[in-house]
Amino acid sequence: MLVLGIESSCDETGVALYDSARGLLAHRLHTQMAMHAEYGGVVPELASRDHIRRLVPLTRSCLAAAGKNYADIDAVACTQGPGLGGALLAGVSYAAALAFSLGKPVIPVHHLEGHLLSPLLAEHPPEFPFVALLVSGGHTQFMAVYGIGRYTLLGESVDDAAGEAFDKTAKLLGLPYPGGAKLADLAEQGRAGAFEFPRPMLHSHDLQMSFSGLKTAVLCAVEKVRAENGGRMPEQTRNDLCRAFQDAVTDVLAAKAEKALRDTGLRTLVVAGGVGANKKLRQRLNALTVRPAAAKGRQKPPPEAVRTYFPPLEYCTDNGAMIALAGAMHPERAQPAGAFGVRPRWPLAEIVR
Repeated sequence: MLVLGIESSCDETGVALYDSARGLLAHRLHTQMAMHAEYGGVVPELASRDHIRRLVPLTRSCLAAAGKNYADIDAVACTQGPGLGGALLAGVSYAAALAFSLGKPVIPVHHLEGHLLSPLLAEHPPEFPFVALLVSGGHTQFMAVYGIGRYTLLGESVDDAAGEAFDKTAKLLGLPYPGGAKLADLAEQGRAGAFEFPRPMLHSHDLQMSFSGLKTAVLCAVEKVRAENGGRMPEQTRNDLCRAFQDAVTDVLAAKAEKALRDTGLRTLVVAGGVGANKKLRQRLNALTVRPAAAKGRQKPPPEAVRTYFPPLEYCTDNGAMIALAGAMHPERAQPAGAFGVRPRWPLAEIVR
């Protein structure tokens, strides 16, 4: 089954071809980062228009790279939600029109399931079951994954997602959009212990997370530094703030990941989403071990090693490859290419069990 995948949920246009027998054949991605940087954030209307401009050229390029023709496509998978309404509509409309012209079905895909399955695109993919950490600009969630379509939500952020907190904190520090990656780069030059920020919900005894308060703590520190320096932010101090913030986020995610593995009894952790590209987070999670709960009256058992998987960097951010893969994994969801809408707030509960 040859599936064309279309991703347009936010500010990246992704197109890919996935063969259920041969794997990923080709994928193309256009990011709108430079266009939105001028405005300090994503402008939905501009994002929608740019998706419309890019979809046809990217599709043609993808087909050429794979040595395929439009007639070879068996189904068109597209992100139906969640995401920006106009951006989703651009991709869904294109997918539906293309599928209708080819007489092929459309497979609607939940954006988060695409991220959840993206590690399966790696050369050596993880085996089921595993704990998945979805960590991106819009979502931070732990899920137990027992197979395709068999997911259990374990916990999630109750306010800002980790990636959102990275970008908002970067803006507080005067870094250009998108600032999360820049903040991570500057954190490598920061001094350990120069600032100490709270680890929200670190000891909450569940897998819920909160990063809004951490962002507020950074704001207070920034205002104090500027007040003491005549409105200036010394370069080294900025780097120190970046490091302290990143350390706090990674400490929380690592602690929650350990709890998720301990609670489920699983020892494989899969990390997906844009923040999964963060070097510090990768280092912390790659070194993760889990100490099982000791039986009553017995000594603590030794810690157990954890196998940690990350998707290749090119599949961490939004991309068409993960949508094509998710579509190929769910042929039963195929539907006639008639008119169907988008779901900007598609509840995650509808794809978990």
